[in-house]
Parts: sequence; C-alpha cells; structure tokens
Amino acid sequence: MTSLHTAPWSVKAVLALYEQPFMDLLWQAQTVHREHHDANRIQLSSLLSIKTGGCPEDCSYCSQSSRYDTGIKAEKLLDKEAVIEAALNAKANGATRFCMGAAWRSPSEAQLDKVIELIQAVKSLGMESCVTLGMLKPGQAERLKEGGLDYYNHNLDTSEDYYSKIITTRSYQDRLDTLDRVHAAGLNTCSGGIVGLGEDREQRAAFIAQLANRRPYPESVPINQLAPIPGTPMADNAALDDLEFVRTIAIARITMPTAAVRLSAGRSSMSDTMQTLCFMAGANSIFYGDQLLTTENPQFMADKQLLQSLGLNSHCYTQPHEPHAVAPAAGPQAVLEAL
Repeated sequence: MTSLHTAPWSVKAVLALYEQPFMDLLWQAQTVHREHHDANRIQLSSLLSIKTGGCPEDCSYCSQSSRYDTGIKAEKLLDKEAVIEAALNAKANGATRFCMGAAWRSPSEAQLDKVIELIQAVKSLGMESCVTLGMLKPGQAERLKEGGLDYYNHNLDTSEDYYSKIITTRSYQDRLDTLDRVHAAGLNTCSGGIVGLGEDREQRAAFIAQLANRRPYPESVPINQLAPIPGTPMADNAALDDLEFVRTIAIARITMPTAAVRLSAGRSSMSDTMQTLCFMAGANSIFYGDQLLTTENPQFMADKQLLQSLGLNSHCYTQPHEPHAVAPAAGPQAVLEAL
C-alpha cells in the first residue's frame, strides 16, 4: 500500500496526541485505521533467527550481543534446508511473510550471497520475504532487491537524543543512512523501535515523529515492548505502563495512516485484553509463532484462538496460493529439488 504523506509531525504535536483522554485517542486512531484498512484483518509474519549470537554491537537490550553473558552462544548461519523447513511450518500455520534475522553488525558480500539464496527459497514458497542483517553498505540494498527481497527491517529503536544511552557502537545517523539506502533501492521499509527502554514520553514522541516524517514513512512499523533479558544492562528495567504502550500504538496509527503497525517483541507478557486494545488502537500485524529471535512469543494456537475470538481475519483461515506446484506437505528436500 502506498504511504499517505501527512503534514510534518512536530514532537509537540505528537505529545499532544499522547496527552489526549485515552478514549478520545483510541477513537481517533480507530477512525484513521478504518479509513485505510480492513478493520477486521490481521497480517501474520513469522520470524526466524538465521544467524544467532556473537554480535559485536553493544545494544543494551539485546541477548545476542557478545558483550553480555546471556547464555546465547554464537552460531553459524543456518543451512537452506533448515530455513525452508521453518518457512513451510510458518506458512502451514498461516503466516504470509517470513522474516529472517542475522546477528551481524553489517553483512559481508559473501554473507549477502548466502542470504539471497535463502530469500529466493522463501519466495519460491509463495511468501513475502523480509530480512534484518544490520547496516547495509552502498550497493547492498540493490543486490537484495535484485535477489527478490520484499522488505528490509532496520529499526530506529528510540529517539535520537536517547539513542546513545542504549547503543554506542553505531550512530543514529548510521541507522538513517541504511534506511535511505533501502528506500533508494526500491525495497519496502520495515522500521520501528522499542518502548520501555527507560525513555520518557517526550522521547517516545520524538521517536514516532522521526518515523512519521520520513518520506515515505515505513510501510511496516513494528512496535516492540522491551522484553528484559537477564545479563543485559536493561535486565531490571521497570515495565512500561500497559496503557502507555497502547497509546504508542494508537499514535503510530494516526501519524502513519497506511502503514502496517505490528505488535512485535513483548507480546508474550501481554494479556489478551491488552492485545485487543492494541488492535483497537490500529495494530494490524503481528509476529506470529513459537519464538521471536531469542525471546518467547505466543504460540501459533494461542494466537489463532485469540484472533478467532475477536473475529479478526487472516490468511491462517484460508488456503494460501501454492506456486510452482510445490505443496507445503512436500517437505524441505522436495522444495530444494524444485528450486
């Protein structure tokens, strides 16, 4: 869906949204949502860590940083058969987009070659593809586009003025540069951030304004709630108030009307009631499945039961299109032979 350009959002204007009465904010968000989306449809994505641990970055929330003792060991890039098996399982359970994450600061050209093979394998199953590989060098986004990639994920994480409190091994401008390369290559952008990092409301407003003022703003906006990881500097962070999180979802919807606003990390700690409020506030995409990189995520069946109880429709209740006559039941080896 083409993004609808809105007037530039000042931090003050976004703060004013936060300060509205809760019911008024939800009404405004739901009104905007219904103008641009089917209010009863949810897009399902599944995420697989294809290269876990050993990352040299010092992101204070991340279990995969080599700087923290979190019990996560560095692993090699998964082979194609393992990725296809995971993608087939995700598709059989209703996911329409398969996202792959690698714990790299920035991929080498050889690593990019291998990821492009995985992208093409996922695409052969009739699924949308998304990857998150860290910072991209000049020309790498174009290579991913030529390889068939649909979405590139690169989160801003937080506001520019709070960024150095959580990450020192790369700059905020580094992140913006990668997003610019993704857009210039013609890829869809998936970019959001994490709330509950210790930022205040004004910093949350600045983070949303930064995303909303991009031209175009991201097609997909994952809003994560911090899942504190033992061993990281943010292991003991106080939980963000539930209604503040819902407000953030509503404001993302209002400021980025046509984007898919996704509930991402932190859902395992959210009650069904809280998730329902997020859907009312304009969330229309979820990460769906057994695990979100290295943190827990509500399981397929629990998600299906929640969506069914709310009357929310998704591809998990229809038979997906099967390209190349490769059925999900065929298994990874049959898919490999068909590629």
